[in-house]
Amino acid sequence: MALNCLAYNINGGDAKMDRFMKVVNRLLWVIFLGMGIYLLAAGSSRFWTGSVQELLVKGCQALERAAWQGAARSLYPGLFMEYEETDTQSLEDWYIEWALWMHPLTKLSKAAGNSQALESAATYEMLVSGGVHDENETDASGEAYDLETLAEKENEQAASEADVYVPEEVPQETEDIAQAEPKPDLIEGGTIYNLEELSDFDFLLSHFYTVESNTSISAAELNVEKLLDKDMTIDCDVDGPQILIYHTHSQEGFVDSVPGDNSTTIMGAGEYLSELLREKGFEVMHVTSVYDLVDGELDRNEAYSRAEKEISQILEEYPSIQAVIDLHRDGVNENTHLVTEINGKPMARFMFFNGLSRTKKNGPIDYLYNPYIEDNLALTLQLKLLCDQYYPGLSRNIYLKSLRYNLHLSDKALLIEVGAQTNTLQEILNTMEPLSALLAKVFGV
Repeated sequence: MALNCLAYNINGGDAKMDRFMKVVNRLLWVIFLGMGIYLLAAGSSRFWTGSVQELLVKGCQALERAAWQGAARSLYPGLFMEYEETDTQSLEDWYIEWALWMHPLTKLSKAAGNSQALESAATYEMLVSGGVHDENETDASGEAYDLETLAEKENEQAASEADVYVPEEVPQETEDIAQAEPKPDLIEGGTIYNLEELSDFDFLLSHFYTVESNTSISAAELNVEKLLDKDMTIDCDVDGPQILIYHTHSQEGFVDSVPGDNSTTIMGAGEYLSELLREKGFEVMHVTSVYDLVDGELDRNEAYSRAEKEISQILEEYPSIQAVIDLHRDGVNENTHLVTEINGKPMARFMFFNGLSRTKKNGPIDYLYNPYIEDNLALTLQLKLLCDQYYPGLSRNIYLKSLRYNLHLSDKALLIEVGAQTNTLQEILNTMEPLSALLAKVFGV
């Protein structure tokens, strides 16, 4: 009825009728208000232990608040677009809260926080599952151990099983680079980033790194100009081996690996990489010792300790060795396939891995001291940028983790995860070709 009266008033009528209808509308609103108070009092009486007067006062305050909010909603509709109402103590508090929420600086701050939290589905899955694990840092319930309660050896956290990583989709490449080396006449099919872009810490971190939640890295540590300026070349004029390749987890195999045949495991990939690097002019030592089997049973609890002991002895015996590569494969969900195609040739995607010897909770891990963290970071960043330039989509983000992983053995120490157990051996071997080209270019050949 009230709406009909209002419509009539809008469409016209004489002055007397207009005044009459206004009076009727006001009376109707008073009636509706009284009915609302009555219903509020009646509905609340069973839960109210105070006097009727107190109940009416509370009801009037609630109606007043609703009226003010309704007026504000009509006058400033933009205030109500995003805000989720919370309890306030007074009308003044409520209005101030709304105004501050809609202030541009508040919205900008909120957006910045959200953007930093955004992760691709792949990275999210990896972080939720605890990241890429070659070392066991969780107990039976899946909760992270406090490092202070662990024994003072990194390898006591060595993993027997890798956690799940689900990769993001990557573009299919068409450039034939399977057998190509990055020479000056090579056509660059990827992206070349300028120093200004790379000097933006947030840009650098979001585009090239995945940082596990229990560690951190600062802008000072990722000083791009300093990292890219580091000389990572190898002196090939020295007598003796210059590059050493080994496998802390020698038993890591692939979907078609033959049990008992190490040539079909990560060790076979290491031998092929060694051959390719030798063809490029390096002297390479491929160590095929087994560190993750004890009495014929898989046991990775001391694999890094056993590897460190032998590799350290080799480095003392052969001072000509300038680069040390620990070649692994990752462990993923069985429905995940870390592969990209380059001119019809399937290649397993790979990832460079850095240990920071630091946790968020306790800071630097003294017993995992590494004097070469900066050099390690420089080497992986140079390789990652080069890979994105020549072989876009082939490498995953550099993974930063809290422990050391024997990367203290050399300023040019690398831990590389190539593919996973769901890749075929051929996909892994195909990847050794561009990987060897990248290493050769950074190492100066």
